[in-house]
Amino acid sequence: MSDTLREEIRKKILNGDFNCEKELTLSILSGKWKIVILWHLGVEGPHRFSDLQKLFPKISHKILSNQLHELMEDGIIHREVFPEIPPRVEYSMTELGITLLPIVDMMYEWGQKRMVDLKKQINSKD
Repeated sequence: MSDTLREEIRKKILNGDFNCEKELTLSILSGKWKIVILWHLGVEGPHRFSDLQKLFPKISHKILSNQLHELMEDGIIHREVFPEIPPRVEYSMTELGITLLPIVDMMYEWGQKRMVDLKKQINSKD
């Protein structure tokens, strides 16, 4: 298990700023793209930065970099630089990150079911 954690989250824990453990989880997972990044890395395996950018055409380079950096700081993903020319960099799940996959899967399944229900509601009103 990783003992890596962003400084802002570490300070909140030490100061008792979290009302409950769910807030810690949300702090680590919060970010528009983090859940889908984790889903792709967890289900499909390691990805290069450019592969992730192709998956999310609306994400800016800076935002993707920030989301990946925060996930790395929190010990959820790992960045590996391969000693090749040109250098190859891949992002993958850590052991700690893998423990989040059941949560990510449940979120995916819930969202999938909810999307079907909402489409039915919308179509029935038309």
